[in-house]
Amino acid sequence: MEPMDESTPADEQSTIPTDPSQVPSDSRLWAAAAHLLPIVSLAIIGALVIYLVKKDEDPFVTYHAKQALNFQILWVIAAIVSGFLFIIFIGIILLPIVVIGGLVLSIIAGIKAANGELYSYPINVQFVK
Repeated sequence: MEPMDESTPADEQSTIPTDPSQVPSDSRLWAAAAHLLPIVSLAIIGALVIYLVKKDEDPFVTYHAKQALNFQILWVIAAIVSGFLFIIFIGIILLPIVVIGGLVLSIIAGIKAANGELYSYPINVQFVK
């Protein structure tokens, strides 16, 4: 009997499906919610809760929750910086761009996730890996 190789993941079936037809509708719903919840709730709370609940269960949802969480953290930082820049009037132009851009990108990501596709935000920093 050979010892188990600890470098091999215990569950090799946890790969992210790349074919949209292979993604269950429940996974699509959770992934879309991770992107769309910030529109109706406090910025990062929705994606954070989904990530913490589903991170060990569903690789598709985990991928989208990480993407959403990273983007929302970046979005909050950009909004705060834009708010501070109101003092020198740059924020008057920058804040609406940040808010509208974040909303549009979140909606696009939610639609892609609902269709079972993998989506990466064009502007994102990997805070959560």
